[in-house]
Amino acid sequence: MSKLEGKIAVVTGGSSGIGLATAKRFVAEGAYVFITGRRAAELEKAKAEIGGNVTAVQGDIANLADIDRLYETVKAEKGALDVIVANAAFVEQVRLPEATAEHFDRTFDVNARGTFFTVQKALPLLRRGGSIVLVASANWMKGLPEYTVYSATKAAVRSFAKSWAAELKDRGIRVNSLSPGPIDTPIIDGMAGSAEAGRILKDQMGQAMPIGRIGRPGEMAAAALFLASDESSYSTGIDLPADGGFSQL
Repeated sequence: MSKLEGKIAVVTGGSSGIGLATAKRFVAEGAYVFITGRRAAELEKAKAEIGGNVTAVQGDIANLADIDRLYETVKAEKGALDVIVANAAFVEQVRLPEATAEHFDRTFDVNARGTFFTVQKALPLLRRGGSIVLVASANWMKGLPEYTVYSATKAAVRSFAKSWAAELKDRGIRVNSLSPGPIDTPIIDGMAGSAEAGRILKDQMGQAMPIGRIGRPGEMAAAALFLASDESSYSTGIDLPADGGFSQL
């Protein structure tokens, strides 16, 4: 039997990278998935790529009205929800002296505030025995120049997982976090400024990983599936580092 047979899932940031790979894997495992993303064209392309058992809802998790519209759509189409993968995030490399209020606010608005309300606003729809997966980052365990604000938001996400695991245990809802290392996604090309610069950056990142390479979106999808499904039925409040040993060695 498929690991998510009959389950209803939401994957934020589902138009590319980890989110898209996760949505594909969930559908392959029997789930119906709602994906969100800010860019309508990319979202529709992702929907076509997934192929079936998917609804795309354009929106920015920093905008609470967009989150409300997402769950109104879930309620109208399916009436309930079993799994949330809070994956949408914003990353921008800025050193401390150059950091602006706009950089700080945008990073926290998406990664911390957006994640918080993605979960809070889903609670009326979440069925007993549901699973919440918060995508954090290995950065919260490290001290990395240029990632001060991003890392702080991911530390907040990790804290959310522990607090919510305790708060929602009486409803049988498990909450865990997933902490990826560098993953081969369009985000890296965007950070580098071009595809060629992105390739160089990926090579540099891979050399810094104990495992000798950066990760693949499908590997993160497999980790998210583990946390979302009954394969991890005895785990709540944990963090799963999937980072090639970056935070562990």
